[in-house]
Amino acid sequence: MSSRETPLRTGAVATLEDPPLVLAAPERRFRDRRDAGRRLAALLARFRTERPVVVGMPRGGIPVAAEVSRALDAPLDVVVVRKVGAPQNPEFAIGAAAEGGGRILSERTARELGLSEADMRTLLARAEEEVSQRARRYRAGREPLSVTGRTVILVDDGLATGRSAAAALQSLRNRGASRIVLAVPVAVPASVEALRELADEIVCVETPEDMWAVGLWYEDFEPTSDDEVTSLLAELQAPQPNEPEAAPSSLELEINPAPGLALAGELTLPATAAGIILFAHGSGSSRLSPRNRAVARELNAAGFATLLFDLLTEREELDRRNVFDIELLASRLVAVTQWLERREPLGGLRVGYFGASTGAAAALTAAARLGDQVGAVVSRGGRPDLALDLAAVRAPTLLIVGGADYEVLELNEIAQRQLRCPNELAIVPDATHLFEERGALEEVSRLAIRWFSDSLAPIRSAGVAGE
Repeated sequence: MSSRETPLRTGAVATLEDPPLVLAAPERRFRDRRDAGRRLAALLARFRTERPVVVGMPRGGIPVAAEVSRALDAPLDVVVVRKVGAPQNPEFAIGAAAEGGGRILSERTARELGLSEADMRTLLARAEEEVSQRARRYRAGREPLSVTGRTVILVDDGLATGRSAAAALQSLRNRGASRIVLAVPVAVPASVEALRELADEIVCVETPEDMWAVGLWYEDFEPTSDDEVTSLLAELQAPQPNEPEAAPSSLELEINPAPGLALAGELTLPATAAGIILFAHGSGSSRLSPRNRAVARELNAAGFATLLFDLLTEREELDRRNVFDIELLASRLVAVTQWLERREPLGGLRVGYFGASTGAAAALTAAARLGDQVGAVVSRGGRPDLALDLAAVRAPTLLIVGGADYEVLELNEIAQRQLRCPNELAIVPDATHLFEERGALEEVSRLAIRWFSDSLAPIRSAGVAGE
């Protein structure tokens, strides 16, 4: 049976033709809009410190935007847009109208479809009337949030022709937004390029050349109801004005995981934490490593607590053999993890490990011994091949390697073949062993945030800890 005999109800399309019965690869598809929102939020974590306003495009963009709003602790609003559909196929947008006077029209497409100016005026007027009605319904009497001088993250569930997004961008610019980030789970590359002049930045999870329909990239693409839109907007209203977000609290502390053993550490804890990441430093490094501290700051901004600490005492570091003693390093990491579990309020947080160099081998060895106590492991330019029992690791593991770090890349590939847990090898193009190239550490941070966000679910939030 052809696609014409069985129409697909899949949302926005980029062509007048019906899409083929071809689905995106399973590993690239989203389970539903909430899964798409969580994956998108991981890419947007760096904007958290800008205290943005998240604005969703109804209806399907609102569940995606709600996940971004929660992840960034940002208020959620709506910009109502109504596409102007082709008479032959209402799903194909030839233009769009948005509240606040945003109007986009493809005159070329209108001419090709034989539409007169009078036809277009009628279609636009009809769309604008529906925009007004829906805006009143969704906000339920609330005023639109002020975006004047603010960073705005505009979210939809996908980008096909881009005309609805263009109208929304124009509307937000008219309302005084100082910076607009367009964020979508999946987008047609040509539409992304066409919108770069309207948006300050565009963030996408997937940009397939042959997208056809947004819905083909979702396992569950059930329509979003007006009631769901209204409920999510009411739930994620703006915080009280002039109420600053509490900055993450950092404190130096002495860790005593065993009698007579004192390790120097630094704990950074957001007001609410989605998990705690323990850093296992490698050979010749310490808790003061500028590269790991840079990644830790990005994790903090994304809502994760971090603990950077020295696995060895100052005296032990004098013996260079110790920095390659994986058994010793792993035993220290196990002891500190167990010490952490006994401390309130940190014991309720899921634990992740971030390891570098030989610290990666220590992290994987410790994860193998602690089983479900460790929720995820990320290795940066690490030596997972030195881990003592890779097959026993149960925690989802991400191996990040520089594309120009050829020897370490080969060693990571060998280690990956021994892993039996969910795992992934991510290559940062052109990066060398220390990821000193421009943008390399930012990519490491983005990958780590995505991995921890997907793998660690908070058991409960923790408040600021005191000594």
